[in-house]
Amino acid sequence: MGETIGFPESVSLAVGGMVGGGIFAVLGVVAANARSAAWLAFVASGLLALCAGYSFVRLIHESDDALAGPVDHVAEFTGERWLAGVVGWVFTFGYVGTMAMYAYAFGSYALQLVGVSSILGVPARPLISAVAVAAFVGLNVLGARASGRAEDALVAAKVGILLVVGVTGVYYGYTQGALETGLRHVGGGVVSAAALSFVAFEGWELLTFDLDSIENPEETVRKAIYTSIAFTTLLYVLVAIVTTNLLSAETIAAHAETALAYAARPVFHEVGFALIAVAAVLSTASALNATLFSAAHLSQQVADAAHNVPEAGDNRVAASVGQSRTEEGSSPVRALLVLGTLTAILTAYGSLDSITSFASGAFISIFGVVSAVAYTRRDSLVSTVVPALGALGSFAALLALFWHLHRTDPDVLATVATIWAVVLAVYWLPRR
Repeated sequence: MGETIGFPESVSLAVGGMVGGGIFAVLGVVAANARSAAWLAFVASGLLALCAGYSFVRLIHESDDALAGPVDHVAEFTGERWLAGVVGWVFTFGYVGTMAMYAYAFGSYALQLVGVSSILGVPARPLISAVAVAAFVGLNVLGARASGRAEDALVAAKVGILLVVGVTGVYYGYTQGALETGLRHVGGGVVSAAALSFVAFEGWELLTFDLDSIENPEETVRKAIYTSIAFTTLLYVLVAIVTTNLLSAETIAAHAETALAYAARPVFHEVGFALIAVAAVLSTASALNATLFSAAHLSQQVADAAHNVPEAGDNRVAASVGQSRTEEGSSPVRALLVLGTLTAILTAYGSLDSITSFASGAFISIFGVVSAVAYTRRDSLVSTVVPALGALGSFAALLALFWHLHRTDPDVLATVATIWAVVLAVYWLPRR
């Protein structure tokens, strides 16, 4: 085993995974639905993420294999390999939605910086987003990975920028008498916004996929997950307060994909707008690259596990995604190409609302399943209540997400439902 990382590095990785790009894309969608109560939506999602984090940690503690990941835990504690396979594929396609969201935000912020909206009469955002995906697929096929030190510096820079904007923006709003609690907007919009915002808390679970590279993994991961989720929730609350109090509802609705940059403008003027836009471009690019690498290898592992099970359905899945490699230890080329193609299609043709809903729904489902599995291992009040809250909260969040889509955009609901039906059918039907 190579060099291991400790608690500070683990927190940095988890925070970087969450803040990696999601907040730049999802903030405007959440704010448009919850208005000045958006901060409450992030608090609710953060609490649900903490419940899920506890459940992940609980299964690590209970597992016979100290280095097993969440997909292995589902198989170990339920005895159902098919369920573990479904969780693995939902993870993979959840990352497709996340990458599509990153690419969407990358294209939106990049075009804001250069002041271009179309190229030869064709909308530029879908084109730029798809080109970005293709570029990172190419880099990963060649085996390129960002330097660890550069990633750490980027995490520190983007978190620092968001903290400065958040704290300064709250102070500015207070001195201008522009702050409100948003409690008068509490209602169904906050609940649906909490469900939509859940994808912004995706990222900490990556620690559980790489336990062998972490020093004293059980204790370090436990502390790192709790610390990173709590810190990220506070950060999101700050930027949500600033955005919803310094921008009008009309501005947020018109610029949902770049709302954070517009929120920096009243305090820092054009410099702040450009700074947030640059941070967003760098963050979403970095997150897209890292997630593509992780998702491709995860899909390879799931496909390999399925391939080793002597059932036709498993072999068929393995043949469809990620079975071929270049050489041992190198990037899984077929997985990169398939996932990259799906991501490019989704980011080019999907709306920000549909992409966010797709990704949030995936991770709500996964974290709900893991919480339910952790509930079966209860032996105390805490190990009973917290996973139960995680499972029930995830179920409620899914219902809220579907209701939001049914109420606001039935076509998006039909699209999301169709995508997930196809994903599950590809795995499930050949096994019948």
